[in-house]
Amino acid sequence: MDLSPVTQKFILHWGEMGTRWGINRTVAQIHALLYLSPRPLHAEEIAETLGVARSNVSNSLKELQQWQIVRMAHVMGDRRDHFESMKDVWEMFRIVLDERKRRETDPTLNLLRECVAEMDKSGDKDAYVKARLNDMLSFFELMTQWYEKTRRIPTPAVVRLVKMGDKVLKMLGLI
Repeated sequence: MDLSPVTQKFILHWGEMGTRWGINRTVAQIHALLYLSPRPLHAEEIAETLGVARSNVSNSLKELQQWQIVRMAHVMGDRRDHFESMKDVWEMFRIVLDERKRRETDPTLNLLRECVAEMDKSGDKDAYVKARLNDMLSFFELMTQWYEKTRRIPTPAVVRLVKMGDKVLKMLGLI
């Protein structure tokens, strides 16, 4: 598969950004390739196009499927598994946020609750540590509640809200 210079540029950049987000570079590059591809691709084609090992492609595709932003697709007349990326960027962003919440925020929230409960149960008198943990716990609980409420807002409403920009802040008297 021949890639245009712009496609190559985006794939390389997405791979670089992936590493900054804690995602393997190849995983991010495969996602970018599938996102820009007008048709589902099979693993061998992905490996050849990106110049990466077939085993790396398989592992990367599994990870992208776990994130639920890439799915397997079947192509008539071809027995190989093909893959395609979700194309709706708003829904993809929401799914990534859901997954990051599950992997990162939820365990931290649980740990904070455990730490505060242990301090209460043991009678730990370190008021400074207890105050810091309670502040962090309150923050995580509030942001989690906010996220769960906003997650239920339909995508078209979120798009309208975002497009309103400063109008919302003005309406709330914040600017």
